[in-house]
Amino acid sequence: MLEINNTTKQKINILQTTKIVEKFLTVYQKSNWTVSLAIVGPQRIRTLNRKYRQQDQVTDVLSFSGTDLLISPSKSSTNKFLGEIIINISDTQKISKYQTTLKEIGLEKTKSAQQATYIFYFLIVHALLHLVGYNDDQVVARREMLDLGRDFLKKML
Repeated sequence: MLEINNTTKQKINILQTTKIVEKFLTVYQKSNWTVSLAIVGPQRIRTLNRKYRQQDQVTDVLSFSGTDLLISPSKSSTNKFLGEIIINISDTQKISKYQTTLKEIGLEKTKSAQQATYIFYFLIVHALLHLVGYNDDQVVARREMLDLGRDFLKKML
């Protein structure tokens, strides 16, 4: 289950976002778990990054496991809480930051709106991988996560 809190004016495709998250949860055997997705701007994510990771900088995505909860899931949910994803929607518009990833999947020549949408979903899947236990502290592990995210989205989009 997915709970979305969009604090920005940027529109997202709630149906497609929900479909991607729920499919991911099914594939990773977490279909009875809830994920919270907060969509924020650069100032808010910088504040959260500084407060919880001691890094005073804007980032594209943060993820917190259910034990590190920032925003409470709905009290009506009977599912277990997997965690929370916070996306800086402004960073999804910075296409040049993701050129390598876009090139690897053949999207480098598509319209920037399509690229930004892909990046948004890619960041969600990347954060979900963190929530199910993947870590990208080392180069090999990061490559594995990038490949898993790309392969998963290839099947979804």
